[in-house]
Amino acid sequence: MTGILAPAAHKAPLAKEEVDGRYKQLRLQVFLGIFIGYAGYYLVRKNFSMVMPDLVDRGFSKTDLGFALSGVSIAYGLSKFLMGNVSDRSNARIFLSLGLVLSALSMILMGVFAFATSSIAIMFIILFFNGWFQGMGWPPCGRVMVHWFSIRERGFKMSIWNTAHNIGGGLVGPLSIAGLAIFGSWQSKFYFPGFIALVVAVIAFILIRDTPQSCGLPPIEKYKNDYSKDYSEQQEVELTAKRIFFDYIFNNRMLWYIAFANVFVYLVRYGVLDWAPTYLKEAKGFSVTESGWAYFAYEYAGIPGTLLCGWLSDKVFRGRRAPATIIYMVLVLAAIILYWKNPPGQPMIDNIALIIIGFLIYGPVMLIGVHALDLVPKKAAGTAAGLTGLFGYLGGALFANIAMGMIVDRWGWDGGFIILVAACILTMFFTALTWKHEKKHLN
Repeated sequence: MTGILAPAAHKAPLAKEEVDGRYKQLRLQVFLGIFIGYAGYYLVRKNFSMVMPDLVDRGFSKTDLGFALSGVSIAYGLSKFLMGNVSDRSNARIFLSLGLVLSALSMILMGVFAFATSSIAIMFIILFFNGWFQGMGWPPCGRVMVHWFSIRERGFKMSIWNTAHNIGGGLVGPLSIAGLAIFGSWQSKFYFPGFIALVVAVIAFILIRDTPQSCGLPPIEKYKNDYSKDYSEQQEVELTAKRIFFDYIFNNRMLWYIAFANVFVYLVRYGVLDWAPTYLKEAKGFSVTESGWAYFAYEYAGIPGTLLCGWLSDKVFRGRRAPATIIYMVLVLAAIILYWKNPPGQPMIDNIALIIIGFLIYGPVMLIGVHALDLVPKKAAGTAAGLTGLFGYLGGALFANIAMGMIVDRWGWDGGFIILVAACILTMFFTALTWKHEKKHLN
C-alpha cells in the first residue's frame, strides 16, 4: 500500500545496548498514545444523545431521532471491519489520528452549521459518516498492541487500554455542561467536545509509533522471548488485502466462533445498559435520578472488572482468553437473574445486581477483541478485530436497540430477560468451541 497511510518503513537496527531502554520508553509512549487517542474518539461518539432533548424541544420525534442515531451503529459496525482491513496495511500513527480528526470535524459541522440539524435525513447522513470515522479508532490500536506487546502480557495491557472508552465516554457529560457554560448554546454540545478531540488527535499523533521495526527495534516476540507455537518471521511481512481476507479471516473457524460469541455478549451489554432506565422506572419504580445513578454505576463498575479479567487471562490462564470469558459470563448470568427476579421495593439489591453486571460484562467484551488478535498474524489484527466488531454492532447492539423493544412490548420484561439469559448461554457456548484450540496453541 502506497501513499500517506502506508505502514512506516523499517529503520536500521539500533545497537544492542540501546534496545532495552528505547523499547521501554517507546512501549509506554505508544500505549499512552493509543489510550489518549481512543478516549478522544469517545468524546465525539455520543454527542448526539446529549443533544436529543434539545432536538425534541424543536419538534423532532423520538422515533425520528432514534432513526438518525442508528446511522452511527450501522456505519461503525461496517467501518470497523472494512477500515480494519485498511488499517492492517496502514501506519497506525496516521490512521488513528486521521480518523479522530474527521470524526471531530463531523461533530463540529453539526454544531456550527444550522442546516446540519435541520432534518432527520441530513442528521442521519452526518452521523453515518461520524460512525464510519469512528470505525478508524479500534483497529489501529489493535495493530499497535500486537506489535508492541507480546501475547502473554496482551490481555492485561488491553484491559487497561480498554478503560479509555469508559473515561472518554464519561467525559461527554461534563464537557457538554462546560460547553453550555462557556458558549451558552446547545450546539456547543457538538462543537466543544469536537475542538477538544482535535487537540487529542494531535497528542496521539505525537506519541504513537507504528511498529518496533520502524524505530530500529526487533519484533516484540524476540525482545520479550515470548513466542506462540506458530510464530514465524513471515508474520512480520505486510500482507495484501486478499491474503488477509482469504488466508486468515474467512477460513478461520475459531475467529467465526468468537464473532458469534460477540453478537451475544453485545446483546447482553446493550440489552442491559440501554434499557436499564426504562426497566427500573417501569418494573421497579425508580425515579429518573435513581435510574441515572444506577446507569452511571453500571458503566464505571466496568473499569475494575475489565482490569481483573485481563489479569486473570494473562497471569492465571497464561494468555488463554476462553476460561476467563466463560467464568465471567457464568457470573453475569447469575447477576441478570437476580436483577430480573428481585421484587420491586428493594432498590439496593437492584443497584448491586446492576453494578455486578457492569463489573463483569466489559471483561468478556474486551477479551473477545483480544482473542481475535491472538487468532491471526499481526498483520491481520485490525481485520480480525473488525470482523468481531461487525458482528457485535450489526448483530448484538442493533438487536438490543430494536428487537428488545419489540419483544418487551409483546411479551413484557420477562420476554426480554429470557433473551438476555439465552444470550449469556450462547456466549459461553461459542467461546467454549475455541477452548481446545487455544490450549493447544499456547501450552
